Amino acid sequence: MLYNKDKLTDRQQNLPSNTGRLITFEGIDGSGKTTQIELLSARLAAEGIPVLLLREPGGTQIGEAIRGILLDKAHTSMCIETELLLFAAARAQLVREVIVPELDAGKWVICDRFYDSTIAYQGYGRQIDPTVIRSLNQLAVARCRPDITFLLDLPVDCALTRLAGRNRLKDRLDNESVSFMQRTREGYCQLAKDEPDRIVIMNATEPEEQLAEHIYHTIREGLAT
Repeated sequence: MLYNKDKLTDRQQNLPSNTGRLITFEGIDGSGKTTQIELLSARLAAEGIPVLLLREPGGTQIGEAIRGILLDKAHTSMCIETELLLFAAARAQLVREVIVPELDAGKWVICDRFYDSTIAYQGYGRQIDPTVIRSLNQLAVARCRPDITFLLDLPVDCALTRLAGRNRLKDRLDNESVSFMQRTREGYCQLAKDEPDRIVIMNATEPEEQLAEHIYHTIREGLAT
């Protein structure tokens, strides 16, 4: 699927060539976001486009400290409301300390997860009231919105196979059930239906290089005009 330039919002269509862009990547764990972010950033940088890579939660001293708390396996007693608020706090700091200044300076910011993750994971996965989540997201990001979001969609069974093959230490968030992952994936798909002008669904089962080409050409046709 390629991004339809005719569906760009007024803000996107009117961006001057030296204006920063915010590109976000979403998807359940195992969907290949990190790989695709690295491939896209390398290609854009080779064209002379200034690129900054960020991850959520993190990207600031405060955000990285919050990340440590969220992922620590010792924090098994963390309630879902605390988890939600910590993600929002890290995001608020990242937006104000890093993302907005870098966009204003003309840099392209590529972020591994943003507020859609909270809607999918805490809203659909944890089943927290979506109205509460959207209000909290609004507080955290203010007017900062992605210019385009890539949703790397992957069936849960494929994601589990990929995750099983990774040689890494598990964190607190790696112990979720299959049903949780399925609800989260369904949440992402619903978000894409709700905001087709911003969220582009990509088939994450495609070979890495083929998927990277689709993402790159979507960016070139939609944003880098």
